[in-house]
Amino acid sequence: MKEGIPVPAPIASMPGVSQHTLESLVKEARELVSRGISGVLLFAVPGHKDASGSQAGDPAGISQRGLTALKEELGDDAVVIADLCLCEYTSHGHCGVLDGAWVDNDATLERYEQIAVAQARAGADIVAPSGMMDGQVGAIRAALDDAGFTDTVILAYTAKYASSFYGPFRDAAEGAPQFGDRRSYQQDPANLDEATREAALDVAEGADALMVKPATHYLDVLRAIKDRFGLPTAAYNVSGEYSMLMAAAQRGWIDERAATLETLTAIRRAGADLIVTYHAKKAAEWLS
Repeated sequence: MKEGIPVPAPIASMPGVSQHTLESLVKEARELVSRGISGVLLFAVPGHKDASGSQAGDPAGISQRGLTALKEELGDDAVVIADLCLCEYTSHGHCGVLDGAWVDNDATLERYEQIAVAQARAGADIVAPSGMMDGQVGAIRAALDDAGFTDTVILAYTAKYASSFYGPFRDAAEGAPQFGDRRSYQQDPANLDEATREAALDVAEGADALMVKPATHYLDVLRAIKDRFGLPTAAYNVSGEYSMLMAAAQRGWIDERAATLETLTAIRRAGADLIVTYHAKKAAEWLS
């Protein structure tokens, strides 16, 4: 969803996906749920960005308005998940508060606490911290509990890799870093052990479910985390994975339906209890 646009705006690098207005977001969510999809994950692009990402936790901000509208429309028909990060809201495009050229982990945790409570108040059933800050799950759990949201679920991005497959999403969310990259707080694609260590920390801090991102290139990570911890485990089939498949399908090089369902089946087979995917709308129709 994007603030300030009069009509949905197609995303050139993600065929079939658009930035939504508040009104079209609610309509799209209702259609998704009517096809059997059990939840929606909201990302929002504000009209104003600043160094602290102040709009991320603003009760009147576009994210909270979107969450409230979704919850009012969907009720108990589907879960509403809030992405909890700062990259879409900061002028510099990083996932936290900066101290010079570096992300200040502790200052960022304070912002995450405030954002989580704002999202829960707005109607989020689940908050999904994706910034990969040390201690983020424990800080968010404590803040939610202190504010009375003891039943709000935390879906922790426990293994979010510094992947080359995020490009189209960064176009969509308008959150690419203005300098540097995110390798200091995202994980090395070659490192499986780090993912399991991070998962153990998130579990100890109170995570209710764990996310692996990306999905198809990290199925071994997904299986390792599912086998070791046994918590509900999600996989994010990210924008670059989606866009590659769609580009090949549009050129007639592969069959879109067959390739999509094969991809989602592989992710499910590897252990995913939940799949976040831009293929959801068509896949639900094909599987019905």
